[in-house]
This record gives sequence, structure tokens and C-alpha cells, in this order.
Amino acid sequence: MPIAVLALTAGAFGIGTTEFVIMGLLLQVAADMQVSVSAAGLLISGYALGVFVGAPILTLATRRMPRKAVLLALMAIFTLGNAACALAPSYGLLMAARVLTSLAHGTFFGVGSVVATSLVAEDKRASAIATMFVGLTVATILGVPFGAWIGLSLGWRAAFWAVTAIGVGAFAVVALFVPGSVGEDGNAVKVRDELAVMLRPQVQLCLAMTVLGYAGVFTVFTYIQPILTRVTGFSDAAVSPILLVFGLGLSIGNVAGGRLADRGLPRALIGTLAALAVVLVAMTAVLPLKVLTIVLVGLLGIAAFATVAPLQLRVLETAGEAGRTLASSLNIAAFNLGNAFGAWAGGITIDYGLGLTALPLVAAAITSAGLVLALWSLRLDRPQARAATCPAE
Repeated sequence: MPIAVLALTAGAFGIGTTEFVIMGLLLQVAADMQVSVSAAGLLISGYALGVFVGAPILTLATRRMPRKAVLLALMAIFTLGNAACALAPSYGLLMAARVLTSLAHGTFFGVGSVVATSLVAEDKRASAIATMFVGLTVATILGVPFGAWIGLSLGWRAAFWAVTAIGVGAFAVVALFVPGSVGEDGNAVKVRDELAVMLRPQVQLCLAMTVLGYAGVFTVFTYIQPILTRVTGFSDAAVSPILLVFGLGLSIGNVAGGRLADRGLPRALIGTLAALAVVLVAMTAVLPLKVLTIVLVGLLGIAAFATVAPLQLRVLETAGEAGRTLASSLNIAAFNLGNAFGAWAGGITIDYGLGLTALPLVAAAITSAGLVLALWSLRLDRPQARAATCPAE
């Protein structure tokens, strides 16, 4: 792979780390800011909503700008936003800084994908995109547990300073190694045509499916630190290694989901969402048992990322060539809206007195709603398939 693609991977690593690192710091942030754990969890919702709003808007607004300039601007926003998080004197300003940081997320991955594919031969484009997204996976495996460890040892603000340093490094490698003119597309689809595709009922149904299908993950994972310490009985020091298990599960699920989708998208879509719902239900039963909880955390990671490729491919499939760029960006936004909705649903569950132990069941119900939408979407395809294969009378 060209070194420029690896430079994009560094940016993806930083963005992935800042999105998830706070999940291992909720108790510390809540105590320092004198807010409830559920209010601290809304810092994840705020970030995700920022991605949801910012991804399509910035993707369209910057589509004619030089790609390298866009990437550098996004990394600058990312770096300054994390520094603002580290310095935030109040909960409100911390939330504002998280939202600022989130604006870089969706557009970086959208623009980065275009740049990565322009740097390699035609038959290497998928590998280039996969290499860039490795940064996100590595962030979950290493960045998030390391951030949780820093937060436990030096305070949560130190974790955000560490991510700020990653941003400085990523900005430098993008500036040094990404060519000045890459990813240009003189034949880009008109904005009007792309927006028209987004109005198709199937596309909207698939985006809703992504939101609900993935929201179940964050209904639980947002509050994984208090679940592990207050329900299962692990020490604070044990949270980081258990997050590493989750990250390893994500890596396995990422590969498995892609291979399943290649073999048959409808089966992969239904199978992965159903598996995620089953894992969430099973987690409810094993939370008092330490060893089985660790196993289920790993299985949650596998099931969570196994859904990503099928959900992404389904949206692209329904959008067609005319809407692939915007659909891809919007589906990233949909994943993050699911993150926000899941964190909010978990907070409501806690605040209404159902407690941490109820979170997996609530999560399973939300994911099951996404599964129902997936079944509905596939059923809508059947008349179209029959019409395409039956001769006209």
C-alpha cells in the first residue's frame, strides 16, 4: 500500500479513538463534572449527532474542494476539538467540544475513501479502503483500552490530551505523504440527482434499519464501564483489558461480516442482526458471572461489527450508482445516529429505575426492530425481482 494510504489510516485511528474513548471514562467524567452517569453518556450521543448532521452537509459542501485541503482541515478540527475537550471547565463546554470534534468524522471517512482509491490501481481499490478503515478497528482494539488506562492513571483529561497528540501526528503525516491533487472527480453526480436518490423509500428504509440495528450495541456499550464494575463486580483496573476483548471481537466480526456479505447479502443481513439480538439477550443472563460476561463482551464485539458490512452494502445496493457517494456518507451518519439513540435509550432506562441490568434486554428489543425493517426491506424486493424475470404479457 502507498504510504499516503497509511497516512489516512493514522487519521482514522485518531478519529476512532476519540469517538469511543469516553466509554471507559464515564464514571470519572461524571464525578468530575458533577453530573449523573446517564448525563455523561449523552456526551457520546452529542458526538454521534454531530456526525449525523455534519457528515452529509460537509461532504456536499466540500465536494469541489481539493481533497488534501479538506483532509487537513478536518484533522485540524479534530485536533482542536480534542484539546478543547481536555480543557473544558464545565459539562456544557465539554459537550460543545465533543460536537465540534465530531464534525470531522463522517466527512474524513467519505473523502478519505475517495483519496485512497485514487492512489492505487483499479483492482486494489477495495483493499485501499479496507486499509484505511483498519485505523478504526485498531482504535477500538488498542486506542480505547489505552485511553481508559490513561484516564484511570492520570485522569480523564489526560486521555483527551493523548488523542490531541495523535491528531497532531496524523495532520503531519497527511500533510507530508498525501499528494497535493488526489481524488478529483470531474464527472461527479449532480447534487440534485444524489438528493433525489435519497428520497427513495427503500433507501430511507435501509438507513432506518442501520440506525435501529446498530443502536442496540450502544445501548449497552455506552455504559459498559458501570455495568462491569457495578453489576458484574470487576475492579476499575479490569475494564481496560475487557475492552481489549471487545476490540478483538470487532476485528473478527469485521472480517466475518464482509465474507458473509460476499457470499449472500440477504442472508448476511438477517443473520448478523439476529445474532446481535441473541447475544444481547444472553448477556442479560450472564452479567453476574465474571467469566461468562467476558465471553459475552467478546461475542458482542463480533456480532456488532459483523452487521456493519451487510448494512453498508445494502444501502449502497438500494441507492445505485447515482447515489452511492451521498448514500455512503449518510449511512455513516446513520450508524452514528444509532450510537446516539442507543446511548439515549440506555440513559432513559437507567433514569426510569430499570437499572443497568435491564440495558441488554432493551438493546435486544431495539436491534430486533432493525431486524424487522431488514425483513421488510428484503420483502419489498420480491415483486421487483419477479417483474424483472417474468416476460411481459
